[in-house]
Parts: sequence; structure tokens; C-alpha cells
Amino acid sequence: MLDALLIAGVSFCRTAIGLVVRPYETYRRIIDRGSAWELVFIASLVAVSAFRFVIAAFATYAIVVAAVWVAGERIGGKGTLRGITLGWGYTLIPTSCWFLMTSLLYIVLPPPRTTSAAGIAFSVLFLVLSATLFFWKLTLGYLTLRFGLKLDLARILLVVSVVGPIMGAWSWGMYRLGIFKVPFV
Repeated sequence: MLDALLIAGVSFCRTAIGLVVRPYETYRRIIDRGSAWELVFIASLVAVSAFRFVIAAFATYAIVVAAVWVAGERIGGKGTLRGITLGWGYTLIPTSCWFLMTSLLYIVLPPPRTTSAAGIAFSVLFLVLSATLFFWKLTLGYLTLRFGLKLDLARILLVVSVVGPIMGAWSWGMYRLGIFKVPFV
């Protein structure tokens, strides 16, 4: 078991770098040869970045995986649950990075921010970093559906149109319950 965990740790680090440098090739490898042990490291990253909300974060992950799996299967997806589970697990890296970034920036430069040049520059930097992480997550989500379910673009859009409102309602519910102050998937 320790050997499997060490191998998964090395694989996770290699994969995390690959997600930045070559996401398309990396996702092919994740879906084809990824290990469920790698999810341990993703879970640790999520727990560190959202430690107060671990249960809700894992419930959100499980609901997304289940909704994507069911919707994908209904429209003819040919992938595996293992592939979706691993693929969507890796989409949590940009989410965790965003939570860590906002937590760090809150400590370094807490609100309120001013309309001075420095305040505006910080806001622009924050928006650019947030948008970059958001589009990285969208790319990884697309690759999860593409390789995890072996879907074409039209069917991916169908899955998103079904899962999107479900996750929107879930996020809104979590927000209304005060579990998350920022809706996320």
C-alpha cells in the first residue's frame, strides 16, 4: 500500500505539471492509466484549501461525478466511472488554487481596497488570475468529458446543459445555507 501511495504521489506531481504544460496529452494519460490512489493527493489539496468545508466539498465532488456519469451514459457516453472520477478529481486543482490564492491575498492585502492606482492594479491582477484559473478549470472539465466519456463537442454541450442547472441549484443551496459564501463547482 505504501508503494502504491508513493508511486501515486510521483504520478500526481507529474500530472499536476502536465495539466499546466500539456493538458490534452495529460488528460489522455489520466483517463487511460490514472490510479485511484492519486485522488488521495487531490483530496489532501482540497482539504488544505477548504478545510472548514471538507464534507460539503466532497459531497459537491460526488454529485458532479454522479450527474456527469448519469447524463453522459444517457446520451451514449462510452467511458468509465473511474475515468470520470479521476478526470473530475483533477479539475479540483484550479479550484483549490483559487481558494488558496484568495486566502493568501486576504491576508496580504485585506479589504477594503481603495480606488487608488495600487488598489485598481490589485483588483485587475486578482480578476486576471481568477479568470485564468476559471478557464483552466473549464478546459479540464471539457477534457474530462471528452476523454472520460468519449464524447464529441455536441454531446459534451448536452451533458453540460443537463448538469449545469443541477450544479447551479446545488451551489445556490450551499450558498443559501451559508456553507459556501462563493458558489463553486
